[in-house]
Amino acid sequence: MTPGARVAAAIAILDDWLAGGDGADRLLAAWGRASRYAGSGDRQAVADLVYDALRRLRSTAWVAGADTPSGRSALIGSLRLDGRDPAPRFTGEGHAPAPLASCEAPRDLAAAPEAVRLDLPDWLMPHLEAVPRAALEALRHRAPLDLRVNRLKADPPAAVAALAAEGIAAVPGPLAPDCLRVTEGARRVARSRAYLDGLVEIQDAASQAVAAISPPQPGETVLDFCAGGGGKTLALGAAMAGRGRLVAHDISAARLGALRPRAERAGLAVECLPPGATGSVAGACDLVFVDAPCSGSGAWRRNPDAKWRLTPQRLDALIATQDQVLDDAARAVRPGGRLVYATCSILVEENAARVAAFLARDKRFTLEGAPLALLPGEDAGDGFFAAILRRA
Repeated sequence: MTPGARVAAAIAILDDWLAGGDGADRLLAAWGRASRYAGSGDRQAVADLVYDALRRLRSTAWVAGADTPSGRSALIGSLRLDGRDPAPRFTGEGHAPAPLASCEAPRDLAAAPEAVRLDLPDWLMPHLEAVPRAALEALRHRAPLDLRVNRLKADPPAAVAALAAEGIAAVPGPLAPDCLRVTEGARRVARSRAYLDGLVEIQDAASQAVAAISPPQPGETVLDFCAGGGGKTLALGAAMAGRGRLVAHDISAARLGALRPRAERAGLAVECLPPGATGSVAGACDLVFVDAPCSGSGAWRRNPDAKWRLTPQRLDALIATQDQVLDDAARAVRPGGRLVYATCSILVEENAARVAAFLARDKRFTLEGAPLALLPGEDAGDGFFAAILRRA
């Protein structure tokens, strides 16, 4: 595909997304299946164009001279924000989009309202008053790729060497001792022997730090209450040195099914409980880890379309779910045990406010130490929050 054809494909996908279509990942997958002529390099290039535009949907429209985002304005503006002239890709020749119109002349982003400059919905700005602007700016850019070394199979130097043997460069990452940050060859990681043999797992640095906030000990009974794909389940199991009872639960049986092969690759035994079936661990867990459903605002640079799908009503529904999840998970904590509440959110309503509300409801628990509040940044991980709640 020519550069212009790639841009045209990205525009079409973004227009489908803006029209209320499926998520960006599914739209990209559907386009790839329908476009047999597109090679792997083409598919990756189109995906990069789409996600870069979604991270900066409002600012790209502004610098493209548009008041309302469209696939076309997003690509014109994205190229300009990256310091590239869009004209050579907008020629109208072959499969390239039509040439630029006079109304698409560039505008200075510095003159835009703050919500436009930061690529955020207007309604969300009051909720983010206390968040440093550098953290919000970081959400407009691509996230790095971090790995967690699986201590059951390797140490960091051995993992670095194994990755290097396949042309993947990694250096020690931030926030966690077993974190590696990939500096070269990121797209080869998922096909590498180091990954397939379970030496490393793909996991953001902040996610690793949160999983280690109250590290489980070998021999304990540990429940990952909202296990999802199991990234933190595996981190908890590695901290337990594979000894003890490791239990995963999620409302999605499909996600739990995907965890089983990951656990096998990591060399861990995980007991998976189907949705709602946590009665067998009631009052029995030394540690219950709750990575609650949330806005994902701390990870919007990885999942940018979620930023534009969030509404005030959706936020209210998430808060209600978080309260219910905490109440349900607390039933599994034994006397003297710990309940860790975590979100990949930077919104206080989903974080400290939920902890305070829970402590007001359940007097058996107290806050242990200061919560961990991590913000996204160029040299950091995603935005995350975690608090340790101790049962009397």
